[in-house]
Amino acid sequence: MGESKYNNFYEMIKENAKSFPNKPVLFIDKRKIGNLRLKQKIDTFSRFLEFSGIKNGDKVALIVENSEEFVVSFFAVSKIGAIVVPVNTFLKKDEYEYILNDCEAKLLVSSPKFAKETAGLIETTKIEKIVWTGEYKKLDERNYSFIEIAESLETHEQLSTPPTLEDTACIVYTSGTTGKPKGAMLSYKNIFSNLVAINKIIHLTPKDRFVVYLPMFHSFTLTTTVLLPFYTTSSIVIVKSIFPFSNVLKQVLLKRVTIFLGIPTVYNALIKAKIPWYFMWFNKIRVFVSGGAALNEKVLQDFKVKFPKAKLLEGYGLSECSPVVAVNRLELQKPLSVGPALPGYEVKAVDEEMVEVPLNEVGELIVKGDCVMQGYFKREDATKETIVNGWLKTGDLVSIDEDGYIFIKDRKKDLIISKGINIYPREIEELLYQLDEVDAAAIIGKRDEKTSDEVPVAFVVLKDEYKDALNENDIKKYLKNHLANFKIPKNIYFVDELPKNATGKVLKRVLKQMVLEGKI
Repeated sequence: MGESKYNNFYEMIKENAKSFPNKPVLFIDKRKIGNLRLKQKIDTFSRFLEFSGIKNGDKVALIVENSEEFVVSFFAVSKIGAIVVPVNTFLKKDEYEYILNDCEAKLLVSSPKFAKETAGLIETTKIEKIVWTGEYKKLDERNYSFIEIAESLETHEQLSTPPTLEDTACIVYTSGTTGKPKGAMLSYKNIFSNLVAINKIIHLTPKDRFVVYLPMFHSFTLTTTVLLPFYTTSSIVIVKSIFPFSNVLKQVLLKRVTIFLGIPTVYNALIKAKIPWYFMWFNKIRVFVSGGAALNEKVLQDFKVKFPKAKLLEGYGLSECSPVVAVNRLELQKPLSVGPALPGYEVKAVDEEMVEVPLNEVGELIVKGDCVMQGYFKREDATKETIVNGWLKTGDLVSIDEDGYIFIKDRKKDLIISKGINIYPREIEELLYQLDEVDAAAIIGKRDEKTSDEVPVAFVVLKDEYKDALNENDIKKYLKNHLANFKIPKNIYFVDELPKNATGKVLKRVLKQMVLEGKI
């Protein structure tokens, strides 16, 4: 990789506090926090972690909304050489329980707004303590207040051995084709390689300001809008939620944001929105970046007309690659392409035998470089299937042109991407099969041509004796008890049978065609 200035994240915090002590690094509502003050908060919380018995290599999970507490917790955990596990805040208790048990987390930082789903985890997982980021009434020897910790402990310099580039920095959970999430282990070297490479493309400066409104737990947001600004001594404007979107725009304008990262759904909304003339005239955005799913050509064209002062760069990545792999360049963008690989990374389109296919022909995208994860936590077999001779198999079908620009064609994996978040059908199918009334089930992605986004839809075959026993609402109500809302199928189609091949495998392409042609 290009040479990183640091060996771990805390070195960034320390350097920024020394070089720019009073510079505001976090903007939250009407508050702003300088580099030195942030370092003190991180030092205080890391001391609590050490007092709590958290040691080098231990796992600390975060189920926290976008906030100062997320940032402080993330850096405090990494300071003492422990491993951060940022968890999707949209999940339900069963899903949290699985992830926390799988990663063997010892401590959880959570928000009271998620207490319904997270409070009981202290009984069903290896979690020894929960630190609550807001007002929580049931504090005891296992439930602590983030606010009280911040007020009661003095700051301190590091006592434990600092982590190195080769150490695991965080574990990001991403669902696999088995339906159960797998933890992608990312080292400091992995993530710093991404920060170094992205900076070579966008040429960031201390004057740049990023807006963070997408969830910080997501690998795309975490690397590009949380860690990257610290690396480039830029600043972060934290917006707790994407809703209402008018508040995101208000913060962008008032805080003079220059770098705006989003997903296709956001850019579709921006094109359609009636944006005040003063925003269009006075906003300071110089670069928009899109990731998570492909943008359609009309969106790119319309965006160029609406925001002529800024560039919209489409990129591509996956959690297993820390996560950014490719992005269009400021000097050359190609419609429908996610751009060439970042500097220092290699990409190829290959056939089933891992042999490179000719230019402009379709093959599976494989990636090699310092961005490639260390492996899946406790999943040696899955790691060996995914990483072959240093090349990571993405499961995405692409073509690559003579300039190295990548064009995503389809996905090999049975994957649905909704608003930039992965949904794996088998997880939903397995839950449906647990219903006594269900004989067969299949989940596919239904594409919205206007947004280029996907939503899951279900095909369900009921057993003969239960033909009238279940309706769409019954199934959705059942699934909502076990799954995050974004995984709930938008439509549930009851059919007499599912199309299958000679070996009994469901032909999902036939189901997709039925939906596409309106035959269902």
